[in-house]
Amino acid sequence: MKRAGFSAVLIVVGILVALGLVVPVAALEVGDKAPAFELPATTKEKLSLAEFAGKKNVVLFGFIGAFTPT
Repeated sequence: MKRAGFSAVLIVVGILVALGLVVPVAALEVGDKAPAFELPATTKEKLSLAEFAGKKNVVLFGFIGAFTPT
């Protein structure tokens, strides 16, 4: 059953890519600069990578809590 669901997801993603609605992105290599992005914070604000310009290291940590839907 899980295999059929995974296959369905692959088919849908393939169709979206073929229609140009989803564009695959090349993976970053070690030493590459991260593209500009914004992420929602735990408060109702958004954080952008630009806010951390000049910092030596930026670490992103995602935690999926038990209270979030899967």
